[in-house]
Amino acid sequence: MNGPEIHVEFAPELHLFVPRARPTGAARAATDGVSTLGHVVESLGVPLTEVGTLLVDGREVPPGHIPTGGESVSVRPVDRPQRVPGAPLRFLLDVHLGTLARRLRLLGVDTAYESTDLGDPALAALSAAEKRVMLSRDRGLLRRRGLWAGAYVYNTRPDDQLREVLKRFRPELRPWTRCTACNGLLKEATKDEVADQLKGGTERSYDVFAKCLACGRAYWKGAHHEQLEAIVERALTESRRDR
Repeated sequence: MNGPEIHVEFAPELHLFVPRARPTGAARAATDGVSTLGHVVESLGVPLTEVGTLLVDGREVPPGHIPTGGESVSVRPVDRPQRVPGAPLRFLLDVHLGTLARRLRLLGVDTAYESTDLGDPALAALSAAEKRVMLSRDRGLLRRRGLWAGAYVYNTRPDDQLREVLKRFRPELRPWTRCTACNGLLKEATKDEVADQLKGGTERSYDVFAKCLACGRAYWKGAHHEQLEAIVERALTESRRDR
């Protein structure tokens, strides 16, 4: 685009996407009379998944607005908590967010994840087919038109990532109800039902078990249970505080 310019100002939360706008958060962009404002914003580096209200000269416009030279644009972040209408809230995570996926499942949040890289086109298609919110740190993936919905994960540490996602979307938490390996639902199981997965010490020491209805994996309060319990309790406490 090489036509008349518009002035674009980004909210502080979006500055990390637009290096050329630092430190003021403002940038200039050329218009061509055809490209939408959404396209212009993304061309400057901000995925539309992170964009809330768009204001042009003080009035709200949709991403499909065609900008004209001289306009002043304000780009605001999505509201938090973010509502995702049209389907039950559930997520799809890319290959780089495996720990986050397991922790969301630990909390009972419906979370799809593959340990192999499916590729951006397949992930976008899966997001659309199953109406899942795509969580990723890949900006290119989040700009794909085929996505049903998406969100950028700003943090790099799993603890911070979990806190971020729970604060942004406030999903309903049902700890200990999903398989952390495959996302299937868990049910109570007798020792006999999971005996083939127990070693001698485990069989002698534990009497309470659960089993995944999808993959058959057995669960019990083993050596890492205290660590998992701490993750759950922290999430529940923060969730109650944020509501």
